Amino acid sequence: MKKIEDVILYQIDLTTKVAKHYSQGELTRLGLGITIEQWIVLKIISENENFTQKELAEKSYRDPASITRTIVILEKKGFIARTKVPNNARAYYVSLTQEGAAFVDRNMKIIKQHRELSIKGLTSEELETLSNVLAKIRKNMS
Repeated sequence: MKKIEDVILYQIDLTTKVAKHYSQGELTRLGLGITIEQWIVLKIISENENFTQKELAEKSYRDPASITRTIVILEKKGFIARTKVPNNARAYYVSLTQEGAAFVDRNMKIIKQHRELSIKGLTSEELETLSNVLAKIRKNMS
């Protein structure tokens, strides 16, 4: 029987936790005042004009209640705004405010540095293989 440390899904989960812990520590150390989850939501919104809350939940693989809580926090910080979807009283579009867009732009350099650190020493071929393997695992489990 395999030890837990040898199970690929455990290794993926552990890697994700280590990456989130490191990244959150860096965001805190730099005084950015947001969580990793909040950053991910900001980044998704910055890449997708007029996303609804539902689309945002789907893209971020988070449940609608969690996305709503994150949106409320980011709205209070002045980073995002919600506007009603015409002919749908329950749906909202979510977009970055000028302040939110400036925050994302201002901090992308830091995020890129963290991303580069995470793949340090990997060749482009290894990265492509890793991406393909992870995609296969996601497909198998969908």
